[in-house]
Amino acid sequence: MATSDPVYLRVVEDIRRQITDGTLPPGAPIPSRAQLTRKYQVGETAARHALRVLAGEGLIIGRVGSGHYVRERPDLTPLHRWRFLDHPAPFAADLQSQGRRVTWDWHSEPTEAGPDIGRRLRLPESATLTKTHYVFRGDGRPLQLATSYELREFTPHTEEERRSLVARMYAHGIKITEIVESVHTRIPRPVESDALDLAAGVHVLHVERTHWAGDRPVETSDIVIPGDRFRIMYSMPV
Repeated sequence: MATSDPVYLRVVEDIRRQITDGTLPPGAPIPSRAQLTRKYQVGETAARHALRVLAGEGLIIGRVGSGHYVRERPDLTPLHRWRFLDHPAPFAADLQSQGRRVTWDWHSEPTEAGPDIGRRLRLPESATLTKTHYVFRGDGRPLQLATSYELREFTPHTEEERRSLVARMYAHGIKITEIVESVHTRIPRPVESDALDLAAGVHVLHVERTHWAGDRPVETSDIVIPGDRFRIMYSMPV
């Protein structure tokens, strides 16, 4: 079939189709470069490029001295976004309720709001905030990254003060009336790939979350979740 597409795409598309329809199940070996050149009548460079693209998409994985194999399809763990809002770490509480052992580390530092966070919190770019980084782990494996921004007067200074944000705000006389989340997928940044130990081709789920007290935003977070380990679940009361 005549086509103006690069020849390696014929290889990519056919192998991708076989993986998608189950002809090549998880763990199945992928033909070697030499086998690909013979089967698809392409050159060595095209065969090598096709394998690189498939690995980059997260469909296959290379093993040194053994070749390439169809990547296993992990079972996705459900994340319930509206459970355990009274817990200091709702993500950890949700997984613990499913029998997972979860730990987390955090550290805080002062920072300027900047244009993006200033817009989200309706503050000047020069406003000083507390920025808190979190790393959540399950059985030692990194599971989630989160970065929270809030006004310095609301920031907890000890572990004992690190209650749920809803409870902390209430102690300051502020009632949280709404939590708004915006979710999108994206390619991870290199530092995120390293921190979450992501395989090549895996995207992340990025949750932008903001706590509101009436018409006032009082905290906003960026939450980064591996796209190959979790599925986000929302419950909407009717």
